[in-house]
Amino acid sequence: MDMQVTEHIVRIMLVAPHQRIDAFSAPKLRARLDGMLEQGTTRFVLDLTAVPFLDSAGMAVLVSLLKRTRQLGGDVRLVWPTEEAAKRILRLTKFDQVFTMAESVSAAMKDF
Repeated sequence: MDMQVTEHIVRIMLVAPHQRIDAFSAPKLRARLDGMLEQGTTRFVLDLTAVPFLDSAGMAVLVSLLKRTRQLGGDVRLVWPTEEAAKRILRLTKFDQVFTMAESVSAAMKDF
């Protein structure tokens, strides 16, 4: 039998911050994500489960990542935070309509 078999492996980076994403922590997160982008990662799952709060600096990091990954043919999935304050900011800013949101890491991974 004549056939061609090709394996296609999709690389997805799972990032799970365990602190506030605010003006103090956002620069470190941005630097880590930029490093991953420079290494060729274009698909990200950000597990926000343990993130208690996001401010505008944190939101800017998320938007920047989304924009850059999409320019490279990739995308970003967010896992809903468990803290109501963090959920509220995602809803109020309509980020839940801009990003693909998932209830769990496994659901976010499967979405790719």
